[in-house]
Amino acid sequence: MTAAARALQVSQPTLGRRIAALESALGYALFTRAPEGLTPTPEGEALRDQAQAMETAGEALRRAAVGEGMEAAGAVRLSCSEVVAAEVLPGVLQRIGSRRPALAFEVSVSNQAEDLLRRDADIAVRMTRPQQDGLLIRKVLEVELGLFAHPAYLARRPAPLTPEELADHDLIGFDTARDYTRVLQFAGRPLSREQFRFRSDSDMAQLGAIRAGCGVGVCHAPLAQGLTRVLPQDFQPRIEVWLAMHEDLARTPRCLTAFRDLALELKRYGERPHEGGL
Repeated sequence: MTAAARALQVSQPTLGRRIAALESALGYALFTRAPEGLTPTPEGEALRDQAQAMETAGEALRRAAVGEGMEAAGAVRLSCSEVVAAEVLPGVLQRIGSRRPALAFEVSVSNQAEDLLRRDADIAVRMTRPQQDGLLIRKVLEVELGLFAHPAYLARRPAPLTPEELADHDLIGFDTARDYTRVLQFAGRPLSREQFRFRSDSDMAQLGAIRAGCGVGVCHAPLAQGLTRVLPQDFQPRIEVWLAMHEDLARTPRCLTAFRDLALELKRYGERPHEGGL
């Protein structure tokens, strides 16, 4: 079932509901279910040729409706966090836009997970795996995080050489714990707001504080140009980056094209060189 759902680009629960609805309408089972998977019943096998003919006809109808090879055109609304919107997407969208001149992009900046089923956005870039049914999702990369500080700060306060020494430094971090902050653990213990001298739920405020020399904070490794990494062997968690959109939008050229291009360009972001550390 999982492999079939992946091939059809729908979620497993959605595929299960569709099979159940078809069996209910027909009045008999199409598959026998076992722990190792689904096997067609004799009745299901008897419908194979007709089902394949319907698939071929449906694909022909789709091509006629949307126009095979139609240029992707129109606006695509994207939802992402502050740091992705400010530091990652501009370069990504510039490269996509140079290839897709008929596409326009609207960027909704929020650290909250918008509801794609309500069409708050066409495509979302998320740092945790989306849990809603009815979504087309793809894990595009993992981004390494690190502890970084500006050289000016380290000129005043020598870099910590052990985890214990980090407690003597000014730390920068979140004010409110969220799903994506659970990966922030140090020496096997999660980081908490009380440990931070500079606290903000704004990704960009935290990054700005690190760049201004306010202290040591967590940063995407690919964004750390000009910063110095500290304790790289003790803190190197990775966060997953996912793309998600409503599965119905996979039928629209503008959204499907943008989804595929975003997956390609975001993967390249993860391949950017990282800064060295102490």
